[in-house]
Amino acid sequence: MSRLTRYILLDVLKWYVMGFLLFVVLQMTDVISQTAGVFLNYHASPQQALSTLLYNLPTLLNRSLVLAVPFAVLLSFGRMQGDSEIKAMYASGVRPLSLVWPLALPFLVVGALTFWNSGWVAPWANARWYDAWYDIYGMTPQPPTKEMYAYSEGETLFYAGRVSSSEQAQQALLNGVMVQRGNEVITADSGVWNTAAQTWTLTDPWVTRPGGVPQQTSGPLTLAEKDTLAPPRPEADQLSSAQLRADLTDPELQGAERRTLEHQLASRTADSFTAVIFALAAGLLGLLMPNRAWAFAAVLLVIVVYYVPWTLGPQLAAGGALSPALVAWLPNLIFIVLAAALAWRLR
Repeated sequence: MSRLTRYILLDVLKWYVMGFLLFVVLQMTDVISQTAGVFLNYHASPQQALSTLLYNLPTLLNRSLVLAVPFAVLLSFGRMQGDSEIKAMYASGVRPLSLVWPLALPFLVVGALTFWNSGWVAPWANARWYDAWYDIYGMTPQPPTKEMYAYSEGETLFYAGRVSSSEQAQQALLNGVMVQRGNEVITADSGVWNTAAQTWTLTDPWVTRPGGVPQQTSGPLTLAEKDTLAPPRPEADQLSSAQLRADLTDPELQGAERRTLEHQLASRTADSFTAVIFALAAGLLGLLMPNRAWAFAAVLLVIVVYYVPWTLGPQLAAGGALSPALVAWLPNLIFIVLAAALAWRLR
């Protein structure tokens, strides 16, 4: 039995290497096709173009590490079915499930690699890609922002539709500003938050008082604002898992922003188990495939069934349709149910 297990694992791993390289090449070809026009139009240097492509690799590797699993297992088992090797194993008294469980062992290593890559390497690369992409355009990257900031101080309410990081230390840019103090409402399109002086300086604001019409002031208006400015967070996919956990301890983090970070963290854990779950589900499904053609069709079906909820997950989580953890684990749960049903069928 040990020799048979080694034979199956070697055959699956051979297909896995081919599938992994195939998915990397396909995804990189897609990236190149989408970015080649920008490289040419903005006269990107070979170094700029290469760095931009290389920073895509960690994310592409994560997808390829996972998607190559059903490709390898199903095509390997499909070949064995077509060559009647599976039938010979059954005739020798080998139980179907004993052919599948060993597949989990090598893909535990793949899961650990996926967890490390998605938690630390890919976020680092995503942040560098952001800078490299703006470098091609000859622009500075857009600063991180915080949407819909609000702060109450006594009878005064401060609100800004967006707070953006500034190139100057201890300053932030304000957009869509409203300040209500007593019966007076002050609005402005823009302003500057000076955290050292603890002031908001509004550019040409409008002042509205009860019973009066809005009056625009001549020049800037400075107001005292004593809140502490926390730097806006980068995008969730640019934060390491340790940073995500630290940010989620912030009690002021609420709404869609919290759900997005929760989903990002949960999906990294869920994705690290996908390789093992895929191996078991695809192995059980492969034992029912009569030949290579059916196995290839099953590969496409498995990828589509997994990819649809996986790509919709961030929107479902941010919108609050389902809990972020459930959304992150939903693709895996589908294949856990499938594997359980097939295991019962083949017991």
